[in-house]
Parts: sequence; C-alpha cells; structure tokens
Amino acid sequence: MSRSRRDFLKAGATVAAGTLVATSPLLAESSRLLVPITDLPPVDDPAIKALMQVALDAAMSGGASYADVRVNARRQQNVNTRDRIVQGVSDTDTYGLGVRTLIDGAWGFAATSRLDKDSVATAARAAIGQARANRASQLRPVVLAPTPGNQVGEWKSPIEVDPFTVAITDKVAYLLAANEAALKVKGVRNVTSSMFFLREEKSLMTSDGSYIVQTIYRTSPGMSITAVSPDFRDFQSVQSNEVAPMGLGYEHVTNSKLIERAPQWAELAVQKLSAKPVEPGRYDLLLHPSNLWLTVHEVIAHPTELDRALGFEANYAGTSFIAPPDQVLGKLRIGSDLLNVVGDREQRGSLGAIGWDDEAVKPVKFDIIRNGVFVDYQTTREQATLMADYYKRVGKPVRSYGCSYAQSWADVQFQRMPNVSMVPGNNDDTWDSLIAKMDKGIAIVGDGSFSIDQQRYNGQFAGQIFYEVKGGKIVGQLKDVAYQFRTPEFWKSLKAIGGPKSYELGGAFGDAKGQPGQSNSVSHGCVPSLFQQVNIINTGRTA
Repeated sequence: MSRSRRDFLKAGATVAAGTLVATSPLLAESSRLLVPITDLPPVDDPAIKALMQVALDAAMSGGASYADVRVNARRQQNVNTRDRIVQGVSDTDTYGLGVRTLIDGAWGFAATSRLDKDSVATAARAAIGQARANRASQLRPVVLAPTPGNQVGEWKSPIEVDPFTVAITDKVAYLLAANEAALKVKGVRNVTSSMFFLREEKSLMTSDGSYIVQTIYRTSPGMSITAVSPDFRDFQSVQSNEVAPMGLGYEHVTNSKLIERAPQWAELAVQKLSAKPVEPGRYDLLLHPSNLWLTVHEVIAHPTELDRALGFEANYAGTSFIAPPDQVLGKLRIGSDLLNVVGDREQRGSLGAIGWDDEAVKPVKFDIIRNGVFVDYQTTREQATLMADYYKRVGKPVRSYGCSYAQSWADVQFQRMPNVSMVPGNNDDTWDSLIAKMDKGIAIVGDGSFSIDQQRYNGQFAGQIFYEVKGGKIVGQLKDVAYQFRTPEFWKSLKAIGGPKSYELGGAFGDAKGQPGQSNSVSHGCVPSLFQQVNIINTGRTA
C-alpha cells in the first residue's frame, strides 16, 4: 500500500496515496487503519509490546498450548531508470500484527492491521477457531522441537547508511550517471538500471517467554546493458550480476561502483555481438560464483528443504529428488569429495542474516553436504521432530536450524531456506589459477536463464559472459551457451574449487514459495568451480 513522500516531491515524481487495510481473509471484518503509518509507534514501543501481550494472553486463555505474536513494519523502495530518463519510483509501507496458535497439535493463524486491544484479541480468537477447525482434518499432531525459551534481545543488519535517508534525487542522479557511462561505448543501444531497498522492522513475542526485536535491511543495485549490431540483426545484453544483492545499507550501492564499471560491462556486451556461437559437445566447465550461486540455489538449496522431500510442498516449484529421508540421509552421494555445503543465517552482509528466526530460534551453521554426501535437511521447530530418529542415530540434538520465516505480518511463518553455501577448498586457487589449469573448456561469468524439473534432478543453466579457454588462457568470447546436467552426475564431476580468497556471495532478493506465495531473500556463497566434461548446448536463435 503506497503513500506520497516528501523526497518524491523533491524529485518531481508522484506516488499515489493509499491506506492500509486488513488483508487477512481469516477475519470476518475488513477495517481501515485510522492513523497514518508515519504516526504509528515503532515495533519495539512499549504500547506495541502491550498489545502483543493482549493477543498472547487471549490465545493462551483460549486453550493454546503454544502461541506467538509478530508485529511487522515493512518498507520497500524501487528506483528504475532507462537511458536518460526515470522510468519509475515507488515507495510502499505495511504495518500490522499476526497471531499463530497451536491447539491440540494443529496450527491456526490470523492477522490484523487494527492496532487496538479489541482488534488484536479478536485476531487471537480467530486463530484459535482456525486451529480447532484444522485439527479435524489433520492426520498427525504438530510436535515442536524444544528451544531454550526466554530469548530476549535485539538485532540489526550491519549497515553504515540507511538507504531511506538518502534523497531520491541522489539515487536517480547516481543511476543516470551509470547509464551515461555505458551509453558512451559505441554499439550500446540502451541501458536500464535500478535500486531496490527493504527495511523490515519486526518484533516477536512467544508463549515460552521470548521477546525479540530486529531491524533488517536489504539493498540491490543493478544494471542491464544492451548492444545492437550495425545491421540490427543481432542484439546482446550483459547484466551486472557480479554485483549481488546484500543485507547491507546504501554503502553497498556506492561500493558497487556502477558508474566506474559500466563501461567495462558495455564493452563486454559489444564483444558478444562478434562472439562465435558455441559448438555443442562436452567441455570442461569453469563456473564463476556469480553464476554458480543460482545452480546451488536451485539444485541443492531447494531440494534439501524438508517439506519438499516429504511432499508437503509440491504446488510451487515441485518436490525433491533427495527423498525419502530415511533412504538418503547419510547415504546419498550428491557430489565429489570436494563438495561441502552448509546452511547458516549468520554471514555478515548476507541476505539471510538474522539474529533469530520467526520462532525465536537462534540459528546455527549446519552441514547439508559433507564430502559429497547428503547429511541433513533445513528445518523448523515442527520439522525437526520429524527427524528425531535420524538425529538420535547420528548423535545430534533434536533442534530447529532456525529456518522459519514469514514475509509480513499478514502471512504465517513456515520453512524457508537459510543461506546455503559451498565451503571453500583448503588451497589458494582463484578464478585465474583455475583458468590456467584448463586445457580446453568454457568459463562462465554471471547468471542467466535456467530450467529445472519438478524434482530438481535435471537442469539447464545459461549465463552472462562465456569465455573460450585454450591452453590455460581465455582466447575470446562465445555466445548461445547453456550447460545441461543431472544433479548428482554434475556435482560428482567437480574436480577443482577455489580457496577462501575466491569466495563470493550471490543471492536472490525474491525467492518465492508456498500458496499463497511468500518471498524470502537468501544468499549463496560459492567459489570458482571446475567441472569435467559437462554437456554444452547451443541456444542460438534461428531465422
């Protein structure tokens, strides 16, 4: 829901004003928020904490064995330009309260944007009613893994400059300057650039005594540069994928150096016009972290979500080939011994970094793949108890890995992936040193289009820049390149990886899951990785 802002007026842009409304279909009434969002107290205000306690008391007195209450204030801003004009500016706010209850082993949830005692108590009673209704059709009761409880604290993203304090005029000027730098390169036809910012202020109160306040920032600058051949028969684009979205402030925009790097990306786009089409076949393949992060996301991170493996999540992007759990845990070889993958929500500046998840669980780093063998799934409190027999067998405690998240106060929290990242090798290898080790092959920088099956078992991925490598040197660009694979065979062909100095974060600002869909932000750390004899196809257009 949008409203006008002073800095929009300074920039000469107009944003339609609107009002916040209750969005939960679980409440019988729909009501308008009676005060402007700028007049609402912060989420850690004592008055808001008191309202959360009212909702929690109503849930527990209504028969809940467990309940949690979340208040969330979420602000998003987009600035978009094309060539020498501003395409659009948007700025949106949302603020409200959600209540989740557990009664007789069944969940209920309701939400409201009316922040008064009667409304939040009504939401709690609606959640209780839904939980009781859900119990009638539920096959097995929900059991929660234990937590320390009484988690009290605050956490904030490690930002240097709040992006919402920077004037729109300054943001627009920066993007237009980057566009101009790219447009000066001969052969460039058009340029688009953008900035996306998120500030999520959230508080969480649980019936086991936790009260958490967090402020999360995310920033994503980007460019796309298109070159067109003189005869207008071909066009090629390069995107600034090497600049990943991050859980940082406006300093990430300035540190990305879009203005300084734009001419380099523009030259690469022009060079793609004269690049030779790839000859299909099998090649040694070197993937830069700016490409490989997406492959990790799609064929490792998603299929190791436990709800997909159990078939609970299927409608949105399918299930998982890493199933059933009792047949694959500690047994399924997914890659070579070089492949080690961990989950975590702790990496500084990552999109998934938090202090606690939306169940007041403090996340820890955990192994997903160890020496090429799959060893664990991503879990919430509810899911961890489904793994109890396996954890007992391998000597692990039954605990959530802190993977519970809801995108707003109006959405119920459920399992979302943490940062899922490769572990660097114990060596000094870098992108350049791995190039030098290649006799004949292809090296890819930047992510592109991709296709996967419903179990994440078969994949096809493209990229931004494709280099032909001969005799340990890059000899020119290729185009129309995509690599195809079956997931285990692909990772088993991994024969060399970069060391700690070559580690980089890539990421997805909006990773969708669930019905109704919710969006999560997540980073994936990778190192340059060399694969043997991967199938390469030509994706070129035909007349």
